[in-house]
Amino acid sequence: MAPVPDPNSVGGGAKRDEATTKIPSKDSKKKDDKKEEDLSEEDLQLKQNLELYVERVQDPNPELQKIALESMRKEIRDSTSSMTSVPKPLKFLRPHYGVLKEFHAKMAESDLKKMLADILSVLALTMSAEGERESLNYRLNGSESDIGSWGHEYVRNLAGEIAKEYTIRQGEESSIEDLMDLVQQIVSFHMKHNAETEAVDLLMDVEDLDLLLEHVDNTNFRRTCNYLTSAAKYLPGPDDMLVLDIAYMIYIKFAEYPNALQIALFLDNMQYVKQVFTSCTDLVKKKQFCYMIARHGMTFELDQEMVANDEDKEALQDIVNNSKLSEGYLTLARDIEVMEAKTPEDIYKAHLLDGRASSGPSVDSARQNLSATFVNAFVNAGFGQDKLMTVPSDSTSGSAGNWLFKNKEHGKTSAVASLGMIQLWDVETGLGHLDKYFHSNDNPVVAGALLGVGIVNCGIKNDCDPAFALLSGYIDNEDSSVRIGAIMGLGIAYAGSQNDQIKIRLSPILNDANAPLDVIAFAALSLGMIYVGSCNEEVAQSIIFALMDRSEAELGEALTRFLPLGLGLLYLGKQESVEATAEVSKTFNEKIRKYCDMTLLSCAYAGTGNVLKVQDLLAQCGEHLVKGDIHQGPAVIGLAMVAMSEELGLDMEIRSLERVLQYGEQNIRRAVPLALGLLCISNPKVTVMDTLSRLSHDTDSEVAMAAIISLGLIGAGTNNARIAGMLRNLSSYYYKDASLLFCVRIAQGFVHMGKGLLTLNPFHSERLLLSPTALAGIVTLLHACLDMKSIILGKYHYVLYFLVLAMQPRMMLTVDQSLKPISVPVRVGQAVDVVGQAGRPKTITGFQTHSTPVLLAAGERAELATEKYIPLSPILEGFVILKENPDYREE
Repeated sequence: MAPVPDPNSVGGGAKRDEATTKIPSKDSKKKDDKKEEDLSEEDLQLKQNLELYVERVQDPNPELQKIALESMRKEIRDSTSSMTSVPKPLKFLRPHYGVLKEFHAKMAESDLKKMLADILSVLALTMSAEGERESLNYRLNGSESDIGSWGHEYVRNLAGEIAKEYTIRQGEESSIEDLMDLVQQIVSFHMKHNAETEAVDLLMDVEDLDLLLEHVDNTNFRRTCNYLTSAAKYLPGPDDMLVLDIAYMIYIKFAEYPNALQIALFLDNMQYVKQVFTSCTDLVKKKQFCYMIARHGMTFELDQEMVANDEDKEALQDIVNNSKLSEGYLTLARDIEVMEAKTPEDIYKAHLLDGRASSGPSVDSARQNLSATFVNAFVNAGFGQDKLMTVPSDSTSGSAGNWLFKNKEHGKTSAVASLGMIQLWDVETGLGHLDKYFHSNDNPVVAGALLGVGIVNCGIKNDCDPAFALLSGYIDNEDSSVRIGAIMGLGIAYAGSQNDQIKIRLSPILNDANAPLDVIAFAALSLGMIYVGSCNEEVAQSIIFALMDRSEAELGEALTRFLPLGLGLLYLGKQESVEATAEVSKTFNEKIRKYCDMTLLSCAYAGTGNVLKVQDLLAQCGEHLVKGDIHQGPAVIGLAMVAMSEELGLDMEIRSLERVLQYGEQNIRRAVPLALGLLCISNPKVTVMDTLSRLSHDTDSEVAMAAIISLGLIGAGTNNARIAGMLRNLSSYYYKDASLLFCVRIAQGFVHMGKGLLTLNPFHSERLLLSPTALAGIVTLLHACLDMKSIILGKYHYVLYFLVLAMQPRMMLTVDQSLKPISVPVRVGQAVDVVGQAGRPKTITGFQTHSTPVLLAAGERAELATEKYIPLSPILEGFVILKENPDYREE
C-alpha cells in the first residue's frame, strides 16, 4: 500500500511550491484553483481585493476609479516598506500588468491617469522587460508625489534607469530637464537616508556633482567626502579632479580645514592651500596645517593675508621649514631608547653565520669599507652620533680621520658625505662637523663635504640659505668631482623648491660644450629634482638641448640616462602636461629616443593608477628586442610608478610582474626586482619577499644584485627579522663576490635604516598624498640600479644618497598647543577601509595601546585612546597637535 503523502512534510511542501511557481499552461484553470487553495486566507483576500481593484479601475465611473486606485496604492505602499522578498501585491498584480498598461494608454489626460502611472511605475520595478526603462517613463508621466514613499528599492531602480536614459539623451542631444528634477528628488531622499554613496554615484552618472553642495549637511558630509576622495582614484581624468574639487568645497563649507588642506595638497593647488589658511582663524589649527605642509615636503611661503601677526608668521614659517623635525625625531629615539650608535658589525651580525664567511680574509678592502660607510650612514641617520665618523679625533679607538682614509679616492666622497646623513635635519651641528673638510687639499674630500651639506639640509628650509651660500661657489670648480658634489648637494637640499637662483647657475652647465658628461648628467638630475612636478618650460628646454648635443659615443654612456630622468621629473604626476615634451623627444637620436619616451610617460603618470598607461607600458615590455636596447628597464619601473597609488592596482601589478618575469627578455628581468621594490617600499609583503629571495640567487648577477637591493628597499627602516636573516645568509653565500657582497651590505643598511625609525614610503596621510620629492629620490636610485656596474659599483656610488629625499620618521608624535611633546595613550592597529560602510564601523583592527610617541608600520593607523584631548588633524601621523577637550570630566 502506498504511503499517504503528508501535506505538511518537506517533500510535499516543495512539490507544492513548484506547482505555485510554474507558468500557467493550457489547463491553467485547475492550476489556478490549486494555487488558490495553497494561499492563506489573508493572502486570498488580498488577491481577490486586488483583482477587484483592477476591474474597478477600468470602470467608466471616475469616482470608482479613484477609490480603486487609492486602495491599490495603499496596498502597495504598505508592503514595499521592506524588500526582503517580492511584496505580495506586486506578485498578485503581475498577471494584470499588461491589462493596466493598455488601459493607461487609452485613458484621457487627468489626475487619475497620473495616479495609475505612479502605480504602473512601481509595478514595472519587477515586471518590465530588461532595458525598457518603463518604470522611469511612467514616473515622468505620473504625479509629482513624494518618491520615497514607494520604498528604497524603487528609488534605487529609478536611479539606475535615469543613468541609462541620460546617456541616451546626451547622444541624441535632447532636453534633460525633467530627468534633473527627478534627480533632485532622489538625491535629497538618499542623503536623508544614509545612502550618500548612491547619491554620489547617481550625480556622477548625470555629471552634475555640484548638486551635492545643496544636499550635504553636518551629519553626512564626512561620509560623502570620504567616498568622493576614495572614488577619485578609480575615475578617469579630468573627472577625478572635479570630484576632488567638490570634496574640497564641501570641507570648506563645513570648516573641516585639515581635510580641505589635504585635498588641496593632493590637487597641488596653491590657491586652495592659501584659501584654507585665510578661511581659518584659529592659530593653533594653522600650526597643524604647517606640520602637514612640512610633511608633504613642499616649499611654501606664508604672507600677511594668511597670518597677520609677524611673530606668529615666523613661528609658523619655522614649522613649514621643518626646523623642528630633528628635535621631534630625537624625542622619539630617546623614548624608544635607541640613541646609542650602532656599528656596521652590529648590523652584519657575522657571528650568527657558519664559519665559512666570518673566518674569511680580514684584510680591509676598499669596497668593504665603502659599504660599511653607507651602512653606518643609513643606520645612524639623523641620530647625530656614530662610531666611525663623529668620534672625537683624540680617542685612540680609531678616529674619524682614520676611517676617512680607509676609503679610496672617490670612496672618500661618500665617507665625508655620510657625516651629513648622520647629522640629518640638524643643520647647525652638521655644518659645524663638515666645516673642517672644506679646507682639505683632497678634491674627493671637498666633494664629499659639499654633498654632506646638501644632505644635512634635505627637506629643511632656512631663511639664510646656508646650503646655497656654501655650495654655489663650487659649481664652476675646475675639478669635476667637486662640481658634482656641489650640484648634487644643491639638488638634494632644494628639491621641490623651484629656486630660480639655482636655475640661473645650473642651466648654463647643461649647454656648455666643455663640461664633462657626468657633470651635465648630474646638473640635469638636480634641476629635475628642484623643479619636480613643476612642468617648467625653461628647464625642459635646456635639458632637451643638452640631449640633442650629445654625440653617439656619449649616448652609450651609463650616466646619459640621468638626462631623460631629469626631464621626466619635471612632469612627475602631471599627466597630460607632458605631451608636448614627449613629441619633441621623438626627434632624438634613436639610441635614447625610446628610453626618453618611456621615462617621460612613467614619470608623468606616476601615482595616478592610470590603467591605460599601464597597458601601454606592458605592451613595451612584451616586445622581444635586439641587444643594446635599454628602454624596457624604465618601462618596467614605470609600471610600478603608475600602479603604486592604490592597493588594488598594486596587487594586480605584482601579479602581472610575475608574467613579465617568466616571458621577458634579460634586460626586463633585471628591472622587475626594482619595480617590486618600489611597489612594496618599506612594506615587506611576504609574497614579494619570497619572489625577491628567489631572484637573489639568479644566475644572472645583474638580476641578483637588483633583487638584493630591492630586498633592502621593501624592508627599509622596518628592521624586518626575516629579511635581515635572508641578507645574512646571502652575505655568506656571496662572500667571494665583491660586487654582490657590496649590494648585500647596502641592503642590510636599508633594512636597519635609522635603527628602524624611518620609512621610505613616498605616500603619507593614510596613503592619500604622494610626496613628489620623495618619489623623485627613489626613482633616481632605481634608474641608477638599471646599470649597477657602471654607476653604483662604479665611482658614482654616492647616488645612493638620493634616497635621503624619501627618508621620513615613521612616527606619530603628539604635542600640546605650545608644541611641547606630551604623552597620551593611543591605539595602533591595522587600518580598515570603512568607506561607504553603514553606521560607525571601527577604523582599525587588532590594535595595541601604547603611549606616544609611537611608530607606525605600513598599513597601520592610530587613534587616541583617551577623550581628554582632541587631535587637530584627522590623520594621526607625524606631528599631531592636541587641544584639551572642554567637555572632558575625570571619572
